Amino acid sequence: MDAFKEALDILFADLDLARDVTHTAMDGSTAVQVRAILRRPDEITGFGEARLWSETTRLDLRVSEVAAPRPGDGIELDGEAFTIQGEPVRDRERLVWTVELRPA
Repeated sequence: MDAFKEALDILFADLDLARDVTHTAMDGSTAVQVRAILRRPDEITGFGEARLWSETTRLDLRVSEVAAPRPGDGIELDGEAFTIQGEPVRDRERLVWTVELRPA
């Protein structure tokens, strides 16, 4: 497992891949600067016979920096405020959280 953690540390340190964001707990008690990898994939959702296209904003956060992100927590990214929506999901190795964001 240490090899995975070391590889993730290298990825999250990469200036072209990861960026600094501020994570703030929903109650406003703590605000910490952490490294995150931004992903903005298009998503197609079925609704009856219709297929709806939408943009999404997701972040990967290291569990070592954000132990327990929750829906309603805030993320500041490049001067824009976002809120975590839905339940965060951890990867198989339990090293990275993926959170979906909506504008605050």
